[in-house]
Amino acid sequence: MAEFPFLEVNEAIRLYGGEDLNACMQCGLCASLCPWREVDSPFFARQMIRLGQLGLEGYETDEVLFGCTTCNKCVINCPREVDIIGIMRSMRAMVAEAGIRPETLKTASGSCHANGNPWSGKREDRMAWAKGLDVPEYGPDTEYLLFVCCTSCYDQRSQNIARSVARLLDAAGVSWGVIGIEESCCGESIRKSGDEETFAKLAGANIELFNNKGVTKIITTSPHCLKTFASEYPELGGEYEVIHSSQLLARLAAEGKLELKGADGRKVAFHDPCYLGRHSGVFDDPRNLLDAAGAEVVSMDKEREFSLCCGGGGGRVWMETPPEQRFSVLRVNEAADAGAEVLATSCPYCISLLEDSQKTEGLSERLKVMELSELLAENLAE
Repeated sequence: MAEFPFLEVNEAIRLYGGEDLNACMQCGLCASLCPWREVDSPFFARQMIRLGQLGLEGYETDEVLFGCTTCNKCVINCPREVDIIGIMRSMRAMVAEAGIRPETLKTASGSCHANGNPWSGKREDRMAWAKGLDVPEYGPDTEYLLFVCCTSCYDQRSQNIARSVARLLDAAGVSWGVIGIEESCCGESIRKSGDEETFAKLAGANIELFNNKGVTKIITTSPHCLKTFASEYPELGGEYEVIHSSQLLARLAAEGKLELKGADGRKVAFHDPCYLGRHSGVFDDPRNLLDAAGAEVVSMDKEREFSLCCGGGGGRVWMETPPEQRFSVLRVNEAADAGAEVLATSCPYCISLLEDSQKTEGLSERLKVMELSELLAENLAE
């Protein structure tokens, strides 16, 4: 570690967008809520920020700087409302320019450059999820663009999420359509991983595409897309009315346009995704939908604002986490201990990590992991 502080590093972090860096007073309340305290980990948000403040080495390691899942728990607990995620993103962007970045994140960025998605899938395969379905094309008279998350475009398990949402929208008589293979990744997790250049390229391409098509309203299947379209695209010229599928479906059910049988009967625990809950403030809509489907909603210890992160945000979905450090392992066990038969959620990242841990923990017979739209599609009225 450097012997003396290098304040020019402090200045550089602030120039990269971490304007709040010196507002941190090192109280430590961020660390007390951080999900990494649930396991044995070297990541401490307070220490990361202090090293940045002093310009000292050590914060740029995979375990520290790239450990943050951007879950937002620290931010809601900060008495000074410091933009801790913005600071972290700026620190990542600064070191990324020097080539200091986990290899798996470089691969994801490279795929976005070449294919418009982080999963190394071919652009022409982006609509594979719609195979066998009569999916409408977005046109001048279409009300909503359905933007399907890259994960649900290319991951075979996650494709059922997109199919379920499409089925529900049709059942409710919604005017919707897709653009298709011209779409690119929203860029949210790429930006959080430190690659500002690729984010700008992806966002610019999408904004030009959406504006040329006359898009004004967007339904997202992922809370990550919701957050970046609603909060980050406007500053680049992309202003749209953005809604997550769970929000729209809850409204449609309340209006009687989405008819559910209301007889599910299973005990269901709901896992609040970080980017739907803490980042976007959506907590009641998913639970209202579970009630409408006739599920018995059971509570877990960590819910709503204090929900436990699945571990996939901030680019961590592309990084390997040792089994003993996986938040998703804790989460599936928490759901099982609560007596849930189903652990439902509303995020493709969460589905991937929770379902993987459900299998590794041997809970497949006791606990089913489902995306909310999948559960609702099973309960559609005839």
